[in-house]
Amino acid sequence: MKKLILSILTICAISFTSCKSDAKKDDKNPEKLEVKNEVAQTNESFGVRGNCGMCKTTIEEAVTSLDGVTSANWDKARKKIDVSFDDSKTNLDAIHKAIANSGYDTDKVAGNEEAYKNLPGCCQYDHSMEMSLAEVLNDDTDKGDQ
Repeated sequence: MKKLILSILTICAISFTSCKSDAKKDDKNPEKLEVKNEVAQTNESFGVRGNCGMCKTTIEEAVTSLDGVTSANWDKARKKIDVSFDDSKTNLDAIHKAIANSGYDTDKVAGNEEAYKNLPGCCQYDHSMEMSLAEVLNDDTDKGDQ
């Protein structure tokens, strides 16, 4: 009887140890975790109208307030924003809408007119200004002066 109990305990101990070590290997595999993050991360750039540093703050805060957005950087000179986000939590349409709701025009969505009227005077941009400029305007004028 002692041999039977000892055999059962040995089998249970071996089974428990091998299951436990297998689970650790799967949970701590950094390659699997890294692949999941890479698949969900999306980087996009698009035009956003605005004038100043206050515009930059408002636009970036509107975007980063969305769940899943990891970074937002609006370039005042180029009238363009670079956004990184987890596409399993948000999408490009939601980002455009968040910016528009704060009063700013994007390439796809016109800014909310009521929010635009409530922007400070320095932030009330020209609705016909160009967006997504490839070059900073001063770069071209500097070349002609030489």
